[in-house]
Amino acid sequence: MIATGEQRARLAKSAAFASIAVAVLLVSLKTWATWRTGSVAMLGSLADSALDLIASLATLIGVWIAARPADENHRFGHGKAEALAAMFQVLLITVSASGIAYRSFSQLLEGTRVEAAPEGIGVSLVAIIATFALLGWQRYVIARTSSVAIHADHVHYQSDLFLNLAVIAALALDSYAGIGWADPVFGLLIALWLVYGAWRASREGIEQLMDHEWPEEKRRAFVERAARHPELSRMHDLRTRMAGNRDFVQFHVDLPATMTIAQAHDVIERVEADLMEAFPGTEILIHIDPEGHMDEPGNPLVEADEFGKLEDKE
Repeated sequence: MIATGEQRARLAKSAAFASIAVAVLLVSLKTWATWRTGSVAMLGSLADSALDLIASLATLIGVWIAARPADENHRFGHGKAEALAAMFQVLLITVSASGIAYRSFSQLLEGTRVEAAPEGIGVSLVAIIATFALLGWQRYVIARTSSVAIHADHVHYQSDLFLNLAVIAALALDSYAGIGWADPVFGLLIALWLVYGAWRASREGIEQLMDHEWPEEKRRAFVERAARHPELSRMHDLRTRMAGNRDFVQFHVDLPATMTIAQAHDVIERVEADLMEAFPGTEILIHIDPEGHMDEPGNPLVEADEFGKLEDKE
């Protein structure tokens, strides 16, 4: 269930603060563990957590700005600040992966071994428990806010679970199985995983910045809701987009040419109220056309009848 605008902002901020708290804890523990073990895999985990902290601060700033109401200079609100925060995280993840890969190659060539494996493994287990708790709260928030910044943060912390498991495996293989190359090889694998995570996190941010349409299921649900109103004979030129915690929809509908302005206004008011009840936090703009009018004949993006598409699929 999607929350209202105010609830979305409050939930997104709570997730950002939780992310910062977990990142501070993990950076402190992993700094000590890296010093004790000398492990490049642990160093990679520390670098990732340090960047998590920076990225979480960026997320907090992004969701805080996105929650601000529209003003004279930003009449559509500030929602895209979340997408910018997400792209900043992607940049940090990529930089982190590059540094870890370089350090791993160096250690692989030098043949350096790790020390104090039990301490490093213990720290990684604590990190896994804390990350699980954070991911649970983030999933709850994402389900109710659709926040792209929190989603990017969520993807990053998902990768942390695998990263910490990789650190445990690297330390165990190096110290207990005598496989000296395990630590740098796992460091390289961690770097590759981070790059993959950055690519995944970038897609949604780019889609918002490029005003990508809603997912087909959500778009169809919107049309089905509008189709409940028999006064609307045709719905076309439907355009949808997202900007952080806000959704935007605009479309044209046909009404009888004989209808008065006051009557048409009453119909549209009822339609808007119903659609906003089903899709809270959505800004809706409806343009009225007299029945039979064609805005751009021959342009399927403009003239395609959304109600007709529903009937075809049925």
